[in-house]
Amino acid sequence: MPLFRDPSKPSALEFYAEVLQSVNRGKSLQRWHTVKETKDLKNNLGLFRRRNESPGGNAAGWLERGAKSVKPLPEEALKWGESFEKLLIHKCGLAVFHAFLRSEFSEENLEFWLACEDYKKMKFQSKMVSKAKKIFAEYITIQSYKEVNLDSYTREHTKDNLQSINRNCFDLAQKRIYGLMEKDSYPRFLRSELYLDLINQKTYSPTL
Repeated sequence: MPLFRDPSKPSALEFYAEVLQSVNRGKSLQRWHTVKETKDLKNNLGLFRRRNESPGGNAAGWLERGAKSVKPLPEEALKWGESFEKLLIHKCGLAVFHAFLRSEFSEENLEFWLACEDYKKMKFQSKMVSKAKKIFAEYITIQSYKEVNLDSYTREHTKDNLQSINRNCFDLAQKRIYGLMEKDSYPRFLRSELYLDLINQKTYSPTL
């Protein structure tokens, strides 16, 4: 059965354009915390759509002018399909995957994984203590705003680890969430319109 996109919703290309703007500005990956911020995103995408529909305006041209420095080549995007690890180590791939997860309301999984990566790079014990407590409160505490999907054993194991904080406190929880994204979200991402637009050069090549 053919799939038809709802014209009232922003296309994958429009969504990606907003992501590229964020990458270009050096904006960190973050959750849209409030309804107002979500509406602002939709309004920005609506503005982009109106510009695209104006005389002489097209999505390809906008991408070429506004995001040329970070737009991946199709062969680069294709490499993201080789493994989940290759997607995560690519700056733009990471941003696009985050956008995809955001569209599924599951971006907290990637944000938790990234928080754990940053945590393991910390050098000072005093800062590790406050950071560890913050990560646990934000992502692991039951009914927290960004709660990730962990089994009870992993949750309790991580809680016990906070009694003696070190760089390995979140290893098990991080491994569980990595596996969840790799087996669940990543395959859907590779089938998504957002990703398929990127590996199809004609979708965003400039119009001559």
